[in-house]
Amino acid sequence: MPALSSVPDRAGPVMYPANFRTEKQIEGLVRAFENCWLSPAEFDHHAHMTVALWYLMRGSLVDATERMRTNIQRFARHHQQIHIYNETITLFWMRLLQHALDVAEPTARLADLVHQVLTSWGSMRFVFTHYSRQRIFSEAARQTWLEPDLLPLSF
Repeated sequence: MPALSSVPDRAGPVMYPANFRTEKQIEGLVRAFENCWLSPAEFDHHAHMTVALWYLMRGSLVDATERMRTNIQRFARHHQQIHIYNETITLFWMRLLQHALDVAEPTARLADLVHQVLTSWGSMRFVFTHYSRQRIFSEAARQTWLEPDLLPLSF
């Protein structure tokens, strides 16, 4: 596999998603993820959130969630890390990110929204406010949606 910086049709070198300040850079991240050009380390929590926002801004919550689920599972298979997918965590973040878009300024640019969301909610601690570690990392949570066991969702 070629080095990321030399992969054709990429929008420049891989950067931390919080540094993606243009739609073109975000498109490059999405393309790199969908083509499995990123390593698992590069597809970190911020990258997940950035891609999810991209999908949500281009489709319904249902369609964006299905696209996210399908592509994460494909990415995990490609990198032989099938254990990384968690349905409950994916649905939690898709719902939270949809809420963020619903309350955002309608004319906000994608890059500005990504920066704002990563600054406000770029940590897994929000998951742990609602879920115990035992529940969120359970086999059942990996396979299907589980309701929170600590604090109900308000979004």
